[in-house]
Amino acid sequence: MDRMIFVNLPVRDLAATRRFYTGVGFAVNETFSDEHCVCIVVSPTIYVMALDHTRFADFVSTPIADPRVTTQVLNCLSMSSREETDAFVAAALANGGSRHRYPADLADVTGPEGEDLHGAAVTDPDGHVWELRYMAPAL
Repeated sequence: MDRMIFVNLPVRDLAATRRFYTGVGFAVNETFSDEHCVCIVVSPTIYVMALDHTRFADFVSTPIADPRVTTQVLNCLSMSSREETDAFVAAALANGGSRHRYPADLADVTGPEGEDLHGAAVTDPDGHVWELRYMAPAL
């Protein structure tokens, strides 16, 4: 069985969240979306459940963190090429996202096995960080 991951994110504006995630190329599963939640399909095994604060609060007993002020998690998504990485960044910026300060020494490096690594990071409209990483195999 392939394991699935559901990343649950508290969001302030479901419409802005929907625009952002569809703008970077992800689909929405309408069956699991409603007036309090948008189910974003990243891949067949990865979903983002964007929940408004009222719905998200149903699942936690602690305060909801503001990701624009506090880093709560870094979500890292693999990319198939440098071009896909750069296109994702451009789409994120065009759809309400922002650049996330990404260490220059991680942007373009050679990995321990000689692989070509290219990375960047953006935030969604609420400030949740998405690190993007392309890793080409060593020749």
